[in-house]
Amino acid sequence: MRICLAAAFAALTSVTAPVYAEDASELNSMMTAYEARGWEGVGRLNIGWGGMCTGAMIAPRIVLTAAHCLYNSRNGQRVDPQAIEFHAGFRNGRASASRKVQRAVVHPAYVYDAADGDLSVSNDLALLELSSDIRLSNIAPFPTGKRPRKGQQVGVVSYAHDRSESPSIQEVCHVLARQRGTLVLSCDVDFGSSGAPIFAEVDGRAQIVSVVSAKAEVRGRKVALGTNLEKPLAEMMALLRNGGGLTAAAKPEIRAVGGNTKPRRLNGGNGAKFLRP
Repeated sequence: MRICLAAAFAALTSVTAPVYAEDASELNSMMTAYEARGWEGVGRLNIGWGGMCTGAMIAPRIVLTAAHCLYNSRNGQRVDPQAIEFHAGFRNGRASASRKVQRAVVHPAYVYDAADGDLSVSNDLALLELSSDIRLSNIAPFPTGKRPRKGQQVGVVSYAHDRSESPSIQEVCHVLARQRGTLVLSCDVDFGSSGAPIFAEVDGRAQIVSVVSAKAEVRGRKVALGTNLEKPLAEMMALLRNGGGLTAAAKPEIRAVGGNTKPRRLNGGNGAKFLRP
């Protein structure tokens, strides 16, 4: 992660003291239907043979997540969409709605395990087209919004390896820096949180403004790295409308992986790739 971490470090060293001084809120599990109300559009993605990520609905049939979730970290191959399932509002062993994925679009500028060590965090985005619409009164897709400014308060709803049975919410964390399309955040993320929506409140309504790509440590401080969203999302939506992407049962795409400079992986399975420099 040579390039991105260097940028993150440079960005963090310029963050003003008041932003550092603001404490993020605790990460709280939403175990009951009341606690999870309004967040049912966030769901758990079961990927391949044991992989897990987080995704969020932005339309009745479209889920937004991280691109690296769609690659098998053992061999660099794209995961066939038919091996991915979206479980909206998954909690305590049950989902509000479940759908298989029939098509997946990865941002064209995203490169999995780039040879130079750059994670391409800013374009680490993917869209999943579900097998059918989810149209239930208690499950609403989320609108998307503009990239938040440095110091802005945001929140995140996610699943993770140690809290995979229910979503958790961190209502208050902050944008510590913006660098080359990547957000450096104080949000608490872990394995499985890849693809989790990062929200900002706009006119009293939660809007997705970024997606969790990775976690890192900078000078001993744990941070989350978030993607760019506006332009990459528009580009992927255009690809989706024009029939692009990998469809279920199609031959998975293979990307060549070269070079000796690779980020250290903390997991050995599909998706949910988190890094420590």
